[in-house]
Amino acid sequence: MEREVRVRFAPSPTGPLHIGGVRTALYNYLLARKLGGKMLLRIEDTDQNRFVPGAEQYIMDSLRWCGIVIDEGIEQGGPHAPYRQSERKPMYRQYAQQLIDSGHAYYAFDTPEELDAMRARLQAAKVPNPQYNSITRAQMRNSLTLPEDEVKQLLDSDTPYVIRLKVPRKEEIRFNDLIRGWVVVHSSAVDDKVLMKSDGMPTYHLANIVDDHLMEITHVIRGEEWLPSAPLHVLLYRYLGWESTMPQFAHLPLLLKPDGTGKLSKRDGDKLGFPVFPLEFHGTDADGQPTVSSGYRESGYLPEAFINFLAFLGWNPGTQQELFTMDELIEHFSIDRVSKSPARFDQNKVRWYNEQYLRAKPDAELAQYLIHDLEAQGLNVPTDKAVQIAGLVKERATFPADLAKEAQLFFERPTSYDEQVISKKWNAQVATGLAAFAQELPTSSDVTPDGIKALLTRVMEQQGIKLGQVLQALRVAVTGAAAGPDLMAIISILGPQETAERIEAAVSKLAVA
Repeated sequence: MEREVRVRFAPSPTGPLHIGGVRTALYNYLLARKLGGKMLLRIEDTDQNRFVPGAEQYIMDSLRWCGIVIDEGIEQGGPHAPYRQSERKPMYRQYAQQLIDSGHAYYAFDTPEELDAMRARLQAAKVPNPQYNSITRAQMRNSLTLPEDEVKQLLDSDTPYVIRLKVPRKEEIRFNDLIRGWVVVHSSAVDDKVLMKSDGMPTYHLANIVDDHLMEITHVIRGEEWLPSAPLHVLLYRYLGWESTMPQFAHLPLLLKPDGTGKLSKRDGDKLGFPVFPLEFHGTDADGQPTVSSGYRESGYLPEAFINFLAFLGWNPGTQQELFTMDELIEHFSIDRVSKSPARFDQNKVRWYNEQYLRAKPDAELAQYLIHDLEAQGLNVPTDKAVQIAGLVKERATFPADLAKEAQLFFERPTSYDEQVISKKWNAQVATGLAAFAQELPTSSDVTPDGIKALLTRVMEQQGIKLGQVLQALRVAVTGAAAGPDLMAIISILGPQETAERIEAAVSKLAVA
């Protein structure tokens, strides 16, 4: 019987969730939904020293904002609860003991001073990468070098110890990565990692493997930074007798800074002027002072634009299509189209995605953004007028807040006029023509954009002025600016009386000037 596809996103609550982590969660989610499987959220908090209050809730809020739906987790529960590793502590000991009993792990009683001395000794001998491994363990205080009775005595007297994996000295460790193909690592490059710490907490390596097995995980999709740990994990599956149900691995490419000079880090966002977290995060620095890290949500990005952008950082559909809903991403996603080459972060591209999604929204929905921001300025705008304005200015907006900025021309009469247009286009004839148009406008029965243009054309013909001579001057008179949304639509929304008064004010002011 074919196994149900089960994936997990397993972050540590050590701070805000980096967008690289969101991408990892997204790819897991897309694969699970594509193959009709389940998505789990497991909080890996075995390192209590790095725990950051609020980070766990932040992770869940971020995934929810992104539209990544969790099937099993600390909020949803599920058949494999608990989903917080610190609450699973008692179950790990038996697996560490199983590895010791089978000869694949051992007790190590080395003090911090003895470990430092070992490293110093290896560095003096010009060993490039000092490790506790199949060679150096022979000179250390562990259950492989000490007599059995001394080991028992140390254990009985509660002497601090860790449990280390016994990595074979000469062996090729192989696994087939879904993105990178066959990966082969010689065991001499793998050190005897600690599996159980002196405080009884498992390390990431043991807890991760045990949990993935007990939670029946079928695919482990994670960042490239975990690739060096994969051989160790393969050994653990083998030594615990779980090799036949070992999940398939896929290690995602790195996310690089915009200039391609290195991995996009948590610190780069504020330095480079763009968010690297989905939501704003309030934390503290090393001195305990409050800090605020910017987020995509608070910066005005739409979740669907953010997710579409992230999906393309390392994956492509093999077509020219760039805009995908979440359902379309699920339909088209396949792990074999994920690249192993690093993906360069492009802030201009995520802005472009936001523009596309914002402008595609119904005008009525955009009007709600507009009304909200205008009300914050003390302006109450009827919904039907807000819908008209939103539809007109949306092509000039990248973020929802831009709608209100672009809409200011409807609520503030110009106090200055574009000097370049005035110097080139404004003259006595144009001023006379515009004054005549302002006089006729309030009497017009057709205030649609087409009706206004027809009136303007007729008045200018009567004045002997070509339409092209007056259009830019009219725009400046009405808005103060040389460019903007469709002028006839602006006049239609402003209304005949307001437009006429603005033109008369411009004619008067510019005549005096």
